[in-house]
Amino acid sequence: MRKLYEKSELTFTIVWIVVYCVLQSLANPLNQKIGVEYSASAIFSILQSVILLVFLVKNNLLKRYGLCKSPISANRFLFYIPLIILATRNFWNGAAFNLNLTGTVCYIACMLCVGFLEEVIFRGLLFKAIAKDNVKTAIIISSVTFGLGHLLNLVNGSGAEIVENLFQVTGAIAIGFLFVILYYRGGSLFPCIITHSAINITSVFANVVGLTIEKRIIFQLVLFAITIAYSFILTKTLPKNQYYDREDN
Repeated sequence: MRKLYEKSELTFTIVWIVVYCVLQSLANPLNQKIGVEYSASAIFSILQSVILLVFLVKNNLLKRYGLCKSPISANRFLFYIPLIILATRNFWNGAAFNLNLTGTVCYIACMLCVGFLEEVIFRGLLFKAIAKDNVKTAIIISSVTFGLGHLLNLVNGSGAEIVENLFQVTGAIAIGFLFVILYYRGGSLFPCIITHSAINITSVFANVVGLTIEKRIIFQLVLFAITIAYSFILTKTLPKNQYYDREDN
């Protein structure tokens, strides 16, 4: 992996994205064969997370990809209150138990790792590789690629329907944009990883009963309003060059 990384950071990133998508797609039919929901998904996610983390630690790349504390105080981020609100989005229509105990445990383990993997891959590796040439392009590609990646749920056996998937894609693009701004201006991926994992984990307790298209649209508009407003505030109040001012190693 080191040789590939040294040869091309972008190619290394693309390989990780492809491997991640393939493993997640293979996991869905395996979950059904095993008979425990999200069991294979959890195993694949944990293994990939461990491998990626070991690689970053071994090569002293944690700080380079934002796995460090932000040098900016929490009050400059409004104490992350908008992120806390976004993390509750799955409870806006109430709460419910959607899986049995074993399935819930596997789902939580999987989603914890997914939050880590997707943030490091899309916000860390991908953004860093492209930002060397053009930051604005990196922000757009990181956000849009992350959102469009959720289209995979239509064909990977997850059972997602078109309407549900479109809400996932648009929401992911909006949140992805906010997260990349947090990383770019704040220098740390931890707020992104924590919020991302929280949103993923709480989705297993989301109440879908009575969740009409009208409600979904309203919730999505609220999500957009929060992400746009918070992103705007951060771009106006945080240092413009924080991402580059800190040492990479």
